[in-house]
Amino acid sequence: MIKFFTHLFTALLIGLVAIVAQAADKPLSVVELYTSQGCSSCPPADAYLGVLAKQPDILALSLHVDYWDYIGWKDPYAIPASTARQRAYARNLGMGYVYTPQMVVQGMAHTTGSDRGAVRKLIDDLAGAKRLDVKLTRVAGGLKIDVPGGLFDDETARIIVVAYDSRHANDVRRGENAGVTLAHFNVVRSLADVGAWSGEAVSLSIGENDLEMAGHDGCAVLVQSTRNGRILGAARIALAHQS
Repeated sequence: MIKFFTHLFTALLIGLVAIVAQAADKPLSVVELYTSQGCSSCPPADAYLGVLAKQPDILALSLHVDYWDYIGWKDPYAIPASTARQRAYARNLGMGYVYTPQMVVQGMAHTTGSDRGAVRKLIDDLAGAKRLDVKLTRVAGGLKIDVPGGLFDDETARIIVVAYDSRHANDVRRGENAGVTLAHFNVVRSLADVGAWSGEAVSLSIGENDLEMAGHDGCAVLVQSTRNGRILGAARIALAHQS
């Protein structure tokens, strides 16, 4: 009987390792949540992003916008770059407005961030879209980005570096969420355009201190089409100080 359970445990362990390895081999699907602590309908979307952030084949990012700060509570994680990025998506996706909570998947489609079924469907529907095999590795004093050539015809892109914190939580004292403790996951703290890609292989190094990465938990690189905002490839890495 002991031998039977030993073999069963071994088989289960091997199966689990295979599943994790398979997920790790999948290209990253990028899911961006545009949210605000001044938005009463955002907490369910924030919670769902935390669920997505645990999946190894998803790069889930929480981008806090600042345009709701005037209604009673200033979001401590809002940055103008997040608002500007969402407005660019509104233009690319043919929208005449911005809203929260909004989830944008692969820069190609969007839906209400609290609608788990709709978000999951977008992720699954776009999972087969071709992606560049972007690499992000650590080098002395910073990080190295490698973007391969080929794959896309007549496509140009910008290379965006994102620094984020794995989790933040705080008490909201005013506004629509007054009296609530809110938690957020993979909170974007900075975005920087570091270069261009025009179809040929690109390799570049960046310093951690140059891009406001110091003190944050993770870094991601997004290769994003200049034509329509589609994310052509992505990679991420944990920063050295992460516990």
